[in-house]
Amino acid sequence: MKKNSLLKGLVGAVFLFGATISAHAADTLAAVKAAGTLKVGTETAFAPFDFIDAGEHVGLNVDLFNEIGKELGVKIEWVTLPWDGVFPALEAGKFDVVAGPATITKKRMERYRFTPPLAEATIAILKKAGDKTINKPEDIAGKKIGVGKATAQLDQLKEFSETLPTKVDIREYPAFTESYADLAAGRIAGVANSLPNIAFVAKQREGTFEVVLPPFGKKSYFGFIGLKDADHAPLMDAIDAAMLKIKADGRMATLQKKWFGASFDTPDSVKDPAF
Repeated sequence: MKKNSLLKGLVGAVFLFGATISAHAADTLAAVKAAGTLKVGTETAFAPFDFIDAGEHVGLNVDLFNEIGKELGVKIEWVTLPWDGVFPALEAGKFDVVAGPATITKKRMERYRFTPPLAEATIAILKKAGDKTINKPEDIAGKKIGVGKATAQLDQLKEFSETLPTKVDIREYPAFTESYADLAAGRIAGVANSLPNIAFVAKQREGTFEVVLPPFGKKSYFGFIGLKDADHAPLMDAIDAAMLKIKADGRMATLQKKWFGASFDTPDSVKDPAF
């Protein structure tokens, strides 16, 4: 009898412990609201989305998440780290969502959930101002081109390189800021990144850099990233609703104009990415 009672007690305790964990995990949005803080992971070397200016973390993501925080009734806490560590840290529970943003791709959608797009992400080339050897994307054949490590732009550049008569000499960088420094120093001939990013960099360093048009590859979009499981669905649903409200009332367009110089249309969601 004592053994049966003990066994029943243990089973009951395990059941209650499991139920407590499940209830907590299933209420991620409530946990964020109870804490009063939404933890957001990102890198700070991806202007104009996230970067350091005069020692302060600024960019479109900072402004946009401040608006999302107002809608959810919580403060935003930033967790910064190199881009190649962002996704493992998300899965390890170091923060609630990733700002990034990240290009929405089929492969990523299999593992993660994306918010509504906040910007176009189609790839283009940045070159040194006055470089007459690169006038169109195809002119990067055989040249040293920098690109971010573990980025969708890297995949796009590799795919484009295969179409050229001479493959591109691809140089991968932990952060795009390092690739821009090498471009300015003449160690590489160009940098491949999304058009909004390099347009911002060219505008900031007019006379040093130029954008090579048109963009190439498949049209794509940036979104924020969260976990795909049902436990995090309420939180991601709330962030989606906040972003669509911010888009509908014009705040999104205002922030795009502030950081890109122009606003542009984005779909409310991406169900079938181009790549």
